[in-house]
Amino acid sequence: MERGGVSEPDFGHLVARIAERRPRHAKFVDQAHALLDAEEKADATAYLRHLLARHPLDFVAEAYETLLDDTVAEQFFFMSEGRYRHSTFAEVANFVYFAPDYMQRYMIGLAVSNFLWPNHLAIRRFFRKTLPRGRAGSYLEVGPGHGLFLLQALRELSCARYVGVDISPASLALTAALVRQVVPEAMPRLALIEADFLAETGLDGPFDLLVMGEVIEHVERPRAFLERLRSLAAKDAHVFVTTCINTPAIDHITLFADEAEVEALIRASGFSIRERQSTPYVGKTLAQCVAERLPINVAYVLSP
Repeated sequence: MERGGVSEPDFGHLVARIAERRPRHAKFVDQAHALLDAEEKADATAYLRHLLARHPLDFVAEAYETLLDDTVAEQFFFMSEGRYRHSTFAEVANFVYFAPDYMQRYMIGLAVSNFLWPNHLAIRRFFRKTLPRGRAGSYLEVGPGHGLFLLQALRELSCARYVGVDISPASLALTAALVRQVVPEAMPRLALIEADFLAETGLDGPFDLLVMGEVIEHVERPRAFLERLRSLAAKDAHVFVTTCINTPAIDHITLFADEAEVEALIRASGFSIRERQSTPYVGKTLAQCVAERLPINVAYVLSP
């Protein structure tokens, strides 16, 4: 696409800029970009252009590098100490969730990783595959973060009401800006609430579709979060939950050792598992990841 005779940047421009800035990471991002299908490249380009309406290309590249550098640092700590660096919300809240500049970069970096990191791309594909397109009712997302899952839901579902709950004002601002620019007609049906999910009493359930992506590893009481989610679900609700195992990050505080631990927690919270997807570390089996304490990403479609 051209504007005024000048080609608009596509996602490939960002990949090339990251490769130029980080030559050691160039092969990885080039190979990851090549694995995207046409629709994914279009989605990635649309998201990038949304960002470029507000930030220069180098800012987006730097946001991705923030995520990359912090993840590598936490991986080294985990390999050395055998635990996550932090174990309470209070330890991370002020320099992550309530730090607007950092949180903005972190969320943009995570959004870009949805298209470049194999584990995050696999979760996104599973979400899209299992989303019950055209379904009506009401939608709740806990921790919409960068807003990409919510955006997909707004495009694919026919709900009369969408609600997003997040404790971070910076995350909600990113989500609101994305929806307002890309699907402005959905804004009247969307309520974004800045609150602690466990403490917020204004959620008017039950909800027919509920999403909680990459949340329970960030909290001290993952079972309480899952139980609250179930309490808000309609009897025949579609519930999508993801988390990660042995995956250090700057704000991960609950460490899961294997899938069995995660699935026992899910069942103890009152859910049954309808579908599951496990994505081991690249080049490793699930068994090897558990034995070597390497990252595994897991995603579930649940029934209350």
